[in-house]
Amino acid sequence: MMRRFEDARILMYSHDTFGLGHLRRCRTIAHSLVEDYRGLNILIISGATIAGAFDYRARVDFVKVPSVIKLRNGEYTSLARHIDLHETLKMRQSIIRHTAETFQPDIFIVDKEPMGLKGEVEETLAYLKSRGTTLVLGLREVMDAPHLLEAEWKNNNVMRKIDQFYDTVWVYGPPDFYDPLINLDVPVTLRDKMKFVGFLQRSLSNDNTPTHVPEGDYILVTTGGGGDGADLVHNVIHAYQQDPTLQHKAFIVLGPYMPAKQRAKLVKKGGKIPYIQVIEFDNRMEELIAGAKAVVAMGGYNTYCEILSFDKPALIVPRVLPREEQLIRATRAAELGLIEMLLPEEAEDPLRFAEVLKRLPDRPPPSQTGKGEGMRLEGLVHISEIVGDWLDEREQPLPAVAE
Repeated sequence: MMRRFEDARILMYSHDTFGLGHLRRCRTIAHSLVEDYRGLNILIISGATIAGAFDYRARVDFVKVPSVIKLRNGEYTSLARHIDLHETLKMRQSIIRHTAETFQPDIFIVDKEPMGLKGEVEETLAYLKSRGTTLVLGLREVMDAPHLLEAEWKNNNVMRKIDQFYDTVWVYGPPDFYDPLINLDVPVTLRDKMKFVGFLQRSLSNDNTPTHVPEGDYILVTTGGGGDGADLVHNVIHAYQQDPTLQHKAFIVLGPYMPAKQRAKLVKKGGKIPYIQVIEFDNRMEELIAGAKAVVAMGGYNTYCEILSFDKPALIVPRVLPREEQLIRATRAAELGLIEMLLPEEAEDPLRFAEVLKRLPDRPPPSQTGKGEGMRLEGLVHISEIVGDWLDEREQPLPAVAE
């Protein structure tokens, strides 16, 4: 039985300076919630340049703020080159604040950046807190290496501010996989607000049969947004060039953020090998992963959830700079026997890489190889229960107070 609320509203914020991860996570949560609750409207504030390239269900919409991109060295720059960063940030801050004032959400969910990009959400948090909105910070199960996260957060007094503003902190992974704030000095009051909801299960949309899944068996190669994925794709192609016995079909998705020059080069290179097909972008990654015999990826959060959701043998070659998030996730998943991992420098050896690729389709899926609890994908169910309870409370009239 689907429950109905009278005009319940959730606002989500996804800063999106590099890649698609934050937006895809927000969209997954939003779609799952509107499926569970009628009368619920969700608005996602996103800085992703291609926020409009995805389909959104009814009652989920997005507001696009001007894009700021993170360069490889970790610095930020305005996507519109002629506008300086400071002005772009001022515009973003103002749009976020006005959206919150107009939309008047019951719940505000912030993805990963506690105060937003360069602190742009702080005044909106203060405003919504004064209005009684429930404030939620959603964290990936792995944030970054502790020393890097600590340095980033210490500068801006982030830990104290999370505790001051947020009612609860959701960790999008199970408690026994990883603790995003490991080795950090976390106040007890903040620890008490943390809820490990679990990984976010992915599923296929109920549309008709997938149209864009390749024929026959294929290994899917994905680098997510692709902004820093050229090395992995190059190494896959190189392995095929060097080992003629590698004959599994490979279907490579470059990602929308791969620089045009690298993209053109890889399309040309891949075109010379009969077993390889290269496409630039597909907004239904779930279908491609579900149809694959095995997956080769860098192991960002969403791809990892999809590998587990569709139970696919996987090889992860994680990014190791500037953040160590993918390395930490892949190391832990490999430890639990869920996936196979190669470090980027190991993947540069084409014959070694080819050996692993040849074995990959016959590797048993994670559900058979994994130890313990690493497979739990209960995040969306838990989030739905929590949100349902909050909205229920909101709809209960408060007891009349005697004068």
